Amino acid sequence: MKIAGLEKMSLVDFDGYVCATIFTAGCNFKCGFCHNSALVIGADKLPLIPEEEVLSYLEKRKGILDAVCISGGEPTLQPDLKEFCAKVKSLGYKIKLDTNGTNPTLVKELFNEGLVDYFAMDIKNDRESYASIIGFDKYDVTKIQETVSFFLNGGVPYEFRTTIIAEFHKEQNIREIGKWIKGADKYFLQKFKNSENCIESHLSAVDDNTVSKFKDILSEYIPTTRLRGYDL
Repeated sequence: MKIAGLEKMSLVDFDGYVCATIFTAGCNFKCGFCHNSALVIGADKLPLIPEEEVLSYLEKRKGILDAVCISGGEPTLQPDLKEFCAKVKSLGYKIKLDTNGTNPTLVKELFNEGLVDYFAMDIKNDRESYASIIGFDKYDVTKIQETVSFFLNGGVPYEFRTTIIAEFHKEQNIREIGKWIKGADKYFLQKFKNSENCIESHLSAVDDNTVSKFKDILSEYIPTTRLRGYDL
């Protein structure tokens, strides 16, 4: 595992649990709003934390930590992700995986083999508008659609989430997302916060009134739609 970061304790990355958050190096997207730009651009030059060091820390924190969140970057790019999850599970931890949904085969294996307890999948935009927000001229969303369908078909603990960007998300985009993931168990609209760590510096958050309208639109399709990061 190429582990480029470790947050030793978090109360916000896995709802209901005290967890450690592991950040893997490398991503197959280049989202301008990404706060972890160092994990995406020049990830191959980052200093890495030895896997043994992370596992040793988790061993010592048993009884204090409940869970481990594996984020990135995109964790499913790691060829030994399953093996690492198995080692973490052997220590008695629950695991949450953050993913962009581009590796449905691995996502299914991780769940079916009992290696991940909860998934958080980013829905970047509606299917027709995916390419521009992830840094491509065009993009085939077939694999993302497969992952979405896997979650929607039931039996998998998951949430969908979208970081709302004023330059990319308009009412029509939001309505199309609602139609796409209609009936989702949980869906969060996340507030964007610009920082020097973002890949692009010109993007902006959606204001409170607009995001409230987005939530109303989405609630027609996903009654469980909630806001994250907004004081509403």
